Amino acid sequence: MGTKTININNSIVHYTVEGVGRPVLLLHGFGEDSTVWENQVEYLRHNYQVIVPDIPGSGQSELISDVSMEGIAEVINRVVEAEELESIVLIGHSMGGYATLAFAEQYPHLLDGFGLFHSTAAADTEEKKETRRKGIAFIEKHGANEFLKTTIPNLFSAHTKETHPDLIERFTASLPVFSKPALKSYYEAMIKRPERIDLFSKTDLPVLFIIGEQDTVISFEDILKQASMPRVSYIHVLHQSGHMGMLEESAKANAAIEEFLMELK
Repeated sequence: MGTKTININNSIVHYTVEGVGRPVLLLHGFGEDSTVWENQVEYLRHNYQVIVPDIPGSGQSELISDVSMEGIAEVINRVVEAEELESIVLIGHSMGGYATLAFAEQYPHLLDGFGLFHSTAAADTEEKKETRRKGIAFIEKHGANEFLKTTIPNLFSAHTKETHPDLIERFTASLPVFSKPALKSYYEAMIKRPERIDLFSKTDLPVLFIIGEQDTVISFEDILKQASMPRVSYIHVLHQSGHMGMLEESAKANAAIEEFLMELK
């Protein structure tokens, strides 16, 4: 248990393993590291084996040449191999959700189910791509962490900003140090990622959707439409959350994940 590493093309990727039971892998998003899941790890580790990697270039993991969604999916596959697991439940937040979909497409036989936590199977719109390109230019000019400081507050709901501004301040203060190449590579990968909405109608796997009603990053209406497509869907709406429900409504997020895990065969 504790911190482990794998070597991918001479780069070290860190992950942690806590608890015993059904393996559950939580995959963080852009501008975060594995510590964003601390509340969920503490809650789930008593009944599940919780595996939480730092995506290459985030946290303690070194950047690798391929941080496309498919490249990150291959990293997860390497973690599964290192832990000698027959199958996992994979839940990804935001960009981690994009990589989760790539994994579900490439390695469905390794999944008992998967989940999107404030994420979508839709590709970037042209407007979104242009926003990311402007972000890349800002990162290049002002630095990675200055970019995150300006964007992080927008991820939280108006309710959280009003009632728990200290939560946003603590999260912003605890951000890991990112390199310019890492954040730029993530944005470029998200711009290039394909749409994977068809995966929902093709998969026999149960799919968890955790949706923030006040999320300004992922369209609430669009993800509800996607959530109706899988044969088996579990849909949870966090009414007072924006894009950071694991922090904004951690107890409800924990309960939603646990309910999904308990329903799986």
